[in-house]
Amino acid sequence: MSGSTSQMRSASCRCGRVGFEASGVPIVTAACHCSSCQKAGKIFEDLPGGTPVLESDGGTVFALYRKDRVRCVRGAELLREHRLSPAAPTRRVVAACCNAPMFLEFKGGHWLSVYRERIQPDDRPPLEMRTMTADRRPGVEFADGLPSYAKHSGRFMWRLLSAWAAMGFRAPKLDYVQGELDVQGS
Repeated sequence: MSGSTSQMRSASCRCGRVGFEASGVPIVTAACHCSSCQKAGKIFEDLPGGTPVLESDGGTVFALYRKDRVRCVRGAELLREHRLSPAAPTRRVVAACCNAPMFLEFKGGHWLSVYRERIQPDDRPPLEMRTMTADRRPGVEFADGLPSYAKHSGRFMWRLLSAWAAMGFRAPKLDYVQGELDVQGS
């Protein structure tokens, strides 16, 4: 893929009522193995109608996009946030219509981590690296040659910083996520 911003990818929830468009190439496509992503993945899988979020090795694959290159094209009123704790700096956003996780947002961040599974199958960007593998499940070993980092690598952080610089060091705010996800029954 080229660095062109003309490339457009579509993402949607499982039932299709919520849709996003992302332009350009992702900042990076990574599998996160942190304990928070594993915990959230289990919560989402246990929701009514939930499906697996975690890969067989316990990782959650995200395509990270600049916030200014992602827009909700339908179903914003169905988006709900979930935080692992009230003070958590991250919120995971789920389409309440079918309990499909859509993206993760870091407080003050300039990017959205879109769950790669939400991107149309023929257009999913390839996995580039694994991060936070120090938290991976016991017994999980990687033998495929994909770069795997115990924490966030310099390469990962450089790509985030470069994207932020290209945005003029802005961090757009999302105003279309309303309400919290009800996980009481899970």
